[in-house]
Amino acid sequence: MKNRILSHQQIEYKIERIAYQIYEANVDEKQLVIAGIAGGGLKFAEKIRKVLQKITGAEILLCQVTMDKKNPLESGIQTSIPEKEYRNKSVVLVDDVLNSGNTLIYGVRHFLNTPLKQLKTAVLVNRNHKKFPVKADYKGISLSTSLQEHITVEFRAKNDGVYLD
Repeated sequence: MKNRILSHQQIEYKIERIAYQIYEANVDEKQLVIAGIAGGGLKFAEKIRKVLQKITGAEILLCQVTMDKKNPLESGIQTSIPEKEYRNKSVVLVDDVLNSGNTLIYGVRHFLNTPLKQLKTAVLVNRNHKKFPVKADYKGISLSTSLQEHITVEFRAKNDGVYLD
């Protein structure tokens, strides 16, 4: 049974709040890189980027981060933009759900191989089940759930939702 935790409108508010927080932390930047982890993270990143483009004159570069979430070390991590485009820039790594921290920590690790102005993380849902010392700098909602419960984020035109199974 699915229980809706966040409605479309609530998600829209969270995206706007996160975008403003990112803007406030980067108010003097001419370029900002929003790096979304392929899947829900990229969709969430696209929504954040859309709001940022309305509130800042900075160029907002969208970067897709692709990895095998089960074996990120073996498969390697790829970005849709070359390293030189995010070198010495402010980067926000975005995912939809922070569960164990596995995906986010390997994404962070990838970006740490390049000199950056700053690296922050953003998630829509923080589940508080981390096995790695990674935190979300910007989060929509924090949930204390059991390990048996599952969070599903659905991004659909005008009908986004976060569900607990």
